[in-house]
Amino acid sequence: MIPKGFFFNAVSCGIKAPDRLDLGLIYCPQEAVCAGVFTRNLVKAAPVLLGQEIVKKKVARAILVNSGCANACTGERGLEQAQTLLKALAQELDLLPDSILPASTGVIGAYLPLEKMLPKLRELGQGLAPDKYELVARAMMTTDTFPKVVTQTVEIGQGQGQILGLAKGAGMIAPNMATMLAFILSDVEIPAEDLEGLLKEAVARSFNRITVDGDTSTNDTVYALASGKSGLSLTAGSQGYESFKEAFIKVCRDLAYLIVKDGEGANKTVCIKVAGAKNEDEAEILAKTVANSLLVKTAIFGEDPNWGRILAAMGRCGVFFNPYRVNIFIGPIQIVKDGLGLGTKEEQKAHEIMTKDEFDILIDLQMGHAQAEIITCDLSYDYVKINAEYRT
Repeated sequence: MIPKGFFFNAVSCGIKAPDRLDLGLIYCPQEAVCAGVFTRNLVKAAPVLLGQEIVKKKVARAILVNSGCANACTGERGLEQAQTLLKALAQELDLLPDSILPASTGVIGAYLPLEKMLPKLRELGQGLAPDKYELVARAMMTTDTFPKVVTQTVEIGQGQGQILGLAKGAGMIAPNMATMLAFILSDVEIPAEDLEGLLKEAVARSFNRITVDGDTSTNDTVYALASGKSGLSLTAGSQGYESFKEAFIKVCRDLAYLIVKDGEGANKTVCIKVAGAKNEDEAEILAKTVANSLLVKTAIFGEDPNWGRILAAMGRCGVFFNPYRVNIFIGPIQIVKDGLGLGTKEEQKAHEIMTKDEFDILIDLQMGHAQAEIITCDLSYDYVKINAEYRT
């Protein structure tokens, strides 16, 4: 089921390639409560700068997203182009320009081809329908190999609330806030401050817990919109709120997982778990360091249980631990006990686990009770090829 009060469409403008969807629109006939979380990269794209200002109003009517051009590092001209696009769409939809949230992804340093995009806005607006959400997910794609769509239904009392999540991302994923782009839509009625708090918590527990390649984009944006059309009204602490919160976070976690699964050139999706830490922050730092290690990621690609790379990565992250208390497991197979390897027989069993598409690596510090997880992927030959040829 799709949240009530939202309409979708996407068109092909030929921004990067002909006959490929690259401009998408999410439209709400009435004002929707909105919230946004953005990249912490010092280099911010024009749509991020504009979006940061628009969400301060706490209400919006639409999201306009394009792929093929990030409109990043484009200076005043880039800002003016984004504003021109929003004004033209606002005129088509009879909206105010600052009620449309912008998002872009693609090549950095290129200007929006307005001569291709502006003539398509009428078609984009006239073709809106509640069942075209997957078209928007496809229009967001760059090196993605599949559209990322997740839905959840929340039973609250005698009513139902719906949540829809759309995302794109396959590379430049090690965000300080989110992924490349994600839009979370719901039809519950919720105060703006509660939606904002929920979105920040959901991002921290999902998109902030993934990595593909250790890079943070200039365009990372997560928007949340709540139309209020389900008839369900929620506030933090009210009956049913915790169920909604759990479903909202699950949508974000599922989207985050799909982003890593679709990592550029990736063959394997791996959950790095650090347990037995003194606190969660230190567990997260350790897990992220291992998950981002190129040596660990290439070992995962080679299906090699090279546990020395794991310990070496942990040792450079700035978090104190006792190397001679560390236990390491690949799946259910323990390969390190108290900092020492358990031999080739156990490593061969671990290798068999690593031939699977998905598995866990558990690192137990035996120092406390805190834990954290980071989802990562392997680093393959194809990752280098994809990114070497990205603009050529």
